[in-house]
Amino acid sequence: MRFKPRRSALYIPGSNKRALEKAVSLAADVVILDLEDAVSPDNKIQARAQLLDTLGRQDFGEREVVVRINGLDTDWGVADLAAFHDAGIDALLLPKVERPDQIEHAESLMSDHHYDSSIGLWAMIETPLAIIQVNDICQASDRLNALVMGTSDLAKELRVPHTRDRTAFLYALSRCVLAARAFGLDIIDGVCLDLDDESGYAQGCCQGRELGFDGKSLIHPKQIALANHYFSPSEESVAFAKKIICAWESSENKGVLVVDGKLVEYLHVLEAKRTLEISRLIAGRSSAQ
Repeated sequence: MRFKPRRSALYIPGSNKRALEKAVSLAADVVILDLEDAVSPDNKIQARAQLLDTLGRQDFGEREVVVRINGLDTDWGVADLAAFHDAGIDALLLPKVERPDQIEHAESLMSDHHYDSSIGLWAMIETPLAIIQVNDICQASDRLNALVMGTSDLAKELRVPHTRDRTAFLYALSRCVLAARAFGLDIIDGVCLDLDDESGYAQGCCQGRELGFDGKSLIHPKQIALANHYFSPSEESVAFAKKIICAWESSENKGVLVVDGKLVEYLHVLEAKRTLEISRLIAGRSSAQ
């Protein structure tokens, strides 16, 4: 089994040279180098050139490098996509995806521009139409390997406020988690906009983990540590995973076991193996930073 820790995905404006250089020292699992919302229209072309220069000079180490391009229906999107085919990135993030044909179009353009098959596509899910069509979006391309919730745009489209409990978003968030799991994709929760409300942010991370998200998208480096904490396997879950695997491997009856008073079936063994693999990858990444 192959997994990638995606606990923390930090947006970094492609126009901010200082922030781009600082990114190599941050403990984020993913850096999303942003050419869309974080860059003004007058600065789009310059930001693209600066980002290409940065990628040519900087080694981001174990961090997953994702570029959020502008929409393919904008003046910059197609040129953005064409520019990064040999820039050493891990994925392109396509904004405002509402229909599967948008993913299919991006995949076709990536093939035209000779993107390696290892470079993935991520999709921003941030409108009501995207929520309604998320099942079809998830199946649109073999390159697609992650969804990212855009809760700021979703709040605007739904005409609802951001609140600590995110009641207005719960249906949309859960529906997208279900779709991602059904079709084997990772899914990243939306951002927390209030940088001064640490307890509210912690509550959001905890809620996102309980809803089934793999990680949190972030707007500031100060948010990394809590995201990494909440979306990492706990010491207790790692210890229990080891017990499950040990009991399963030593048992002659591979049907149903009881471990620490809890019923264990093969599905729990698979989840235990995933927990240990994610924990191992996180430990290796921490030691390398």
